[in-house]
Amino acid sequence: MHIVKEAKTFETISTELLVVGVTKHREQMQDWASFSSFYGEALDTWISAGDVSTELKKLTKLPFVKDHASLKRIVFVGLDERKNLTEGDIRAAFGLVGKELRSLKVKEYSIWLESFTTESISTADVAFLAGEGIGLGYYAIPHYKTTSNEVDKRIDAVHLVTTAEDLDEVVASFEVGVIYADAVNEARSLINLPPNLLTATDLANYAQSLAVEYNLEVEILDKAQLEELGMGGILSVNQGSYEEPRLITLKYKATEDFEDPIGLVGKGVTYDTGGYSLKPKDSMVGMKGDMGGAAAVLGAMKIIGELRPNKNVVAVIGSTDNMVSDTAFKPDDVITTYSGKTVEVLNTDAEGRLVLADATTYAKQQGATSLIDVATLTGGVITALGMDKTGALSNDDAFFEAFMEAAKETDEFVWRMPLTENDKKRIRKSDVADLNNSPGRDGHMIFGGGFVGEFVGDTPWIHLDIAGTSDAVAVHDLGPKGGTGVMVRTLANFVQRLGEEK
Repeated sequence: MHIVKEAKTFETISTELLVVGVTKHREQMQDWASFSSFYGEALDTWISAGDVSTELKKLTKLPFVKDHASLKRIVFVGLDERKNLTEGDIRAAFGLVGKELRSLKVKEYSIWLESFTTESISTADVAFLAGEGIGLGYYAIPHYKTTSNEVDKRIDAVHLVTTAEDLDEVVASFEVGVIYADAVNEARSLINLPPNLLTATDLANYAQSLAVEYNLEVEILDKAQLEELGMGGILSVNQGSYEEPRLITLKYKATEDFEDPIGLVGKGVTYDTGGYSLKPKDSMVGMKGDMGGAAAVLGAMKIIGELRPNKNVVAVIGSTDNMVSDTAFKPDDVITTYSGKTVEVLNTDAEGRLVLADATTYAKQQGATSLIDVATLTGGVITALGMDKTGALSNDDAFFEAFMEAAKETDEFVWRMPLTENDKKRIRKSDVADLNNSPGRDGHMIFGGGFVGEFVGDTPWIHLDIAGTSDAVAVHDLGPKGGTGVMVRTLANFVQRLGEEK
């Protein structure tokens, strides 16, 4: 998408559509009198009468009837009370604008940035939120319907109506917002791919393409190499499958010495039947998205590759499917993970933690001095927190608090759960092995994440269970139902913030 680097006025708008924010107290808006005069005196009367809504996130479309070279339609975006507006509100409102632009098949549009600003939200902030929110809202799930003759929709250009003194900063902010949205949308598309079209090999190929595009160091380990290394966690999960597993490593080197890299670890289970601890048929539908953690990490690496923060990053993804066959692993099996720790398998549907055990150990070997693992790990997190909250565990308060600052900035809700010594004892309880992979249904989310914690040692670590938030069951402000790309923005923002601290 082309961002026109020329500040437009109302009179010089060269698109057919203009996006304008409108609040209850319009007299507080910079240049509202000029815009009202430009549109026509009836506008304020229509707003007061409710014909143009100021309700938060309510869109109103009106024609532009005056003589103008280009402008034909205005989309008014309700913002309610300006003093109460948050960045999350504005992002969500722009998401709805993105949906509207797609519905209208708009190729170019203009946006009056100052109509969305507040005392604490600058023009550059609005530009970022517009680039991000509109891009997220515009996304649609790719489909395979042979009866569809709909052409591919995309926005070719955006024009900025602004009085900002530093136009370059505003344009750059909008561009960063677009980068964030594009990465989330790519993650969404990965999650939405059918499992026959996204195997571990396909996921590795996608990672390889990212490495080429952004000059990342890449390593792809195949089954024979994993066997040679003794990665019994991922290999046990893969035992029942025709498709080979892959361990994917990407390194973004901000410095030549690759000092102090943060490790991002993703669960890449491309389909999960549950294995011999077989899922019910209704629970199996949607398991194509069990690689949402891998998608989040890859999306974050795309943003990192684009923006080049001053922070070293190593990303490790363990990828396989979990199938049923005469060679599949079974309850009562005892496996040896890459770390050397043994695990008694009590539940083959608790497979993601086995994959993460090996991937986390490998990330530490690659030099990671802090770790964040992301996984659609347990249904227990949904029982505990619902579908709209990501559950977290951590062994380091300061590290987690720094991460939460990034999460609050992106408006992705994260809630930390406790991990007690008693929980750890239950994970370590086995007559035949060091650990068991399923201590019980109670505290399921804690046991799942806590199992991964057994492999991090003293390394500062955060576990993110996105089982509820990785897939939207209905249309929402920032996108359609299906894969959400949750945590892409927060992971990338956190890495950027760490780079700014250096």
